[in-house]
Amino acid sequence: MKVLIAGGAGFIGSYLCEHYFGEGAEVICLDNLITGSKENIASFLDRERFTFLEVDVSRPLPGLPSGIDLVFNLASPASPVDYYNYPLETLRVGSAGTENLLQLSLKEGAEFVLASTSEVYGDPKVHPQPEDYWGNVNPNGKRSVYDESKRYAEAVTAAYRRKFGLKTAVARIFNTYGPRLRPADGRVVSNFISQARAGAPVTVYGDGSQTRSLCYVSDLVTGLVRLAGKAGTGDNVVINLGNPREITILELARTVISRCRSRSEITFQALPDDDPARRCPDISRAKALLGWRPAVSLEEGLKKTIDWFEEL
Repeated sequence: MKVLIAGGAGFIGSYLCEHYFGEGAEVICLDNLITGSKENIASFLDRERFTFLEVDVSRPLPGLPSGIDLVFNLASPASPVDYYNYPLETLRVGSAGTENLLQLSLKEGAEFVLASTSEVYGDPKVHPQPEDYWGNVNPNGKRSVYDESKRYAEAVTAAYRRKFGLKTAVARIFNTYGPRLRPADGRVVSNFISQARAGAPVTVYGDGSQTRSLCYVSDLVTGLVRLAGKAGTGDNVVINLGNPREITILELARTVISRCRSRSEITFQALPDDDPARRCPDISRAKALLGWRPAVSLEEGLKKTIDWFEEL
């Protein structure tokens, strides 16, 4: 099997590379490294069956190995800090980048899996969020560069499926955490751990009553792999992947401080514009179609993540 993973040097993408390489597949990893890192894939960079190309998929793709069976598109900045810093790059990778990879899949006769996001639901009015909910997104807000990029990516993926019969699947990924998160990259878990370990104030936006649902990265990758197995059915497979256990931001901050054995205090700052009040996946479809549900508890996942940060 030959698998191409765009964004493969990123947080989630590197675990996906690791999975398929470990299963004996030939893996082609594409990444422009604006948010990814070669350190994430260092253990198999020089191995046979693994090819790394520093490529911006928003531009015409270079000559790639033929015979590709499966394409994953995880190429995009994914944290607020990153997509605020790279707004136009985020829009381009969701639009031109996704279509370039769809065209490649069509040429190769490969199945295509899009890593979308829970951000397509915006600040949801429906809770928990099922896949048939259309969302509540501000198309002009700061977050829109990511939200609308992924909404467009889903739309163009669906268009290729309808027009060309391309076999596709879409994962709407909810908050994911684990080792290899970049310290203080703007995601809530890495920010809290970095601040708590440094003894710095742990920053909570708003009053901390907003909620998130946190999925450990190994569970997420299991879901992506199972979803890829459904792409070949030809159905319009769009599935939420996330942990339905909901936690308030304030409770998470206190938990991280405790588990880091930190003396950090919690400070409160103004809530950013369009910050979702609640975020929790309805995973009924994932359970029914994939036989998937998260297995790693928040307590276990945080321990593994904090242990990894302590080794940096």
